[in-house]
Amino acid sequence: MKQYLDFLQHILDHGSLKDDRTNTGTISCFGYQMRFNLQEGFPLLTTKKVHLKSIIHELLWFIKGDTNIKYLVEHGVRIWNDWPYAAYQKHPEYQGETMDEFIEKIKSDDEFAKKHGALGPVYGHQWRHFEADHGKSIDQLAWVISEIKQNPDSRRLIVNSWQAATIDEMALPPCHLLFQFYVQDGTLSCQLYQRSADAFLGVPFNIASYALLTMMIAKVCSLKVGDFIHTIGDAHIYLNLVDQVKTQLMRTPKALPSLRFARNIQSIDDFTYDDFILEDYHPDAVIKGKVAV
Repeated sequence: MKQYLDFLQHILDHGSLKDDRTNTGTISCFGYQMRFNLQEGFPLLTTKKVHLKSIIHELLWFIKGDTNIKYLVEHGVRIWNDWPYAAYQKHPEYQGETMDEFIEKIKSDDEFAKKHGALGPVYGHQWRHFEADHGKSIDQLAWVISEIKQNPDSRRLIVNSWQAATIDEMALPPCHLLFQFYVQDGTLSCQLYQRSADAFLGVPFNIASYALLTMMIAKVCSLKVGDFIHTIGDAHIYLNLVDQVKTQLMRTPKALPSLRFARNIQSIDDFTYDDFILEDYHPDAVIKGKVAV
């Protein structure tokens, strides 16, 4: 995935120092686009190991319309833990629990999870229950799949996660906020617009997640896969991760792995974790970094 390494180098070469919400500081630039031909392999980064299990479970969580971390932590996925834990530390019920103790309470106590594991109306809610007038909601994901099947030439094959009226209720406003599908010659392509992109920690997940979503929707719509196009607004490297980025840039990309489905699935709601089979993935070692919250 030379495209991704070029992206990192572009930020280092053309970005400027910029403050941010977390007070960590970033090197940031505005406006970048990458394109991945999904016929050439599954775009899972090879210059460091990426945890596909977390990507799959998070995507299934989005598709379920879920917005509570309980499902994620029960499957060993930690990527959303920092935000509810930070909120809990400010709550009157906080008794000095460590992150590990907090997560155990989420797993074992349904009432505690309901109260302190909820993230507000984040991605899954917007995909499956986008709020409309008169108390109605729209299942955007089901609608777009139906439209792909019935009206593939439509220019309105869009799912939008940016619900301005409820942004303040979300633990984190959506970063990857809008995606659009395009059908041509029996192939399905997807373009994602991402307003804010943590280039080192987040973007490898985002690429793989939306490439996978494109493959899943192509499957249930009986289409081949085309391109995944990733369009980014604020592309940034956190200052505490610059050394990790430089380490990654010294590595040489390997051949991409392949990903296939274990069975013939007809509905987006029928996918399970065991349906995804990754083959020929031989990445370099993990490069650790701490997420800015």
